[in-house]
Amino acid sequence: MAAGADCGDGVGARQHVFLVPEYLKDSSKKMKSGLMFVKLVNPCSGEGAIYLFNMCLQQLFEVKVFKEKHHSWFINQSVQSGGLLHFATPVDPLFLLLHYLIKADKEGKFQPLDQVVVDNMFPNCILLLKLPGLEKLLHHVTEEKEIDNKKYYKYSKEKTLKWLGKKVNQTTAALKTNNVNVSCRVQSTAFFSGDQVSTDKEEDYIRYAHGLISDYIPKELSDDLSKYLKLPEPSASLPNPPSKLLCSWCVYLLDQENGQANHKPHLTANCSVPSAQTRSQMS
Repeated sequence: MAAGADCGDGVGARQHVFLVPEYLKDSSKKMKSGLMFVKLVNPCSGEGAIYLFNMCLQQLFEVKVFKEKHHSWFINQSVQSGGLLHFATPVDPLFLLLHYLIKADKEGKFQPLDQVVVDNMFPNCILLLKLPGLEKLLHHVTEEKEIDNKKYYKYSKEKTLKWLGKKVNQTTAALKTNNVNVSCRVQSTAFFSGDQVSTDKEEDYIRYAHGLISDYIPKELSDDLSKYLKLPEPSASLPNPPSKLLCSWCVYLLDQENGQANHKPHLTANCSVPSAQTRSQMS
């Protein structure tokens, strides 16, 4: 989707290129303010990150940027310098809620959700409470109590690790199904034939899936998840894991495997999708 933003130079609006699920085009047309960019907490780092909130479908997307030097986009009759490529992919809001549940757990008591999800730095966090079916998901990561028809929640590490373990297993299965090579022997993630992928070890898949999930949880929880999965310590002689940005672009494949997505991402600007060689070099 080509979106306009004032450059401040008086020449015109700078346009940005987004890869988004195709169905977002329809929702943005139905409601003028259907798509809203918001700054929310990054559940891994605790810092701010840009997300795309779909007001029509009540769905949350993370926005990631791929940048290469000396690249530009040709959009209609204009040339847009910078060559930034933005990816908008669905993200499970439960990852963001975990940040607040873990923080609130320091008080050691059950609390209503609207008292847990409070953030002066990122006030738009209250949008998370508007997402449909949220309460049905909370049982995966919390203990619940109901008093006078009002629900109270408390973070459960045991339940969370069990839920994350299932996420890792689902992601591992999706990586295999879609022939994604995850071996530490390669320097970038890419798509290969089934014969090539079959040489990858089960541990490679689990470790890589753990790495993908770890991008959405705090470091301490990631370490606990590694122990829960009984992953051995990686050898110091192994190279760094492959790039994950391509798999970020392929989140829809993983969500599809998990029954959470039905549409492939779609490039809605008059531009070409990066070549296979370029995509394999994303880092």
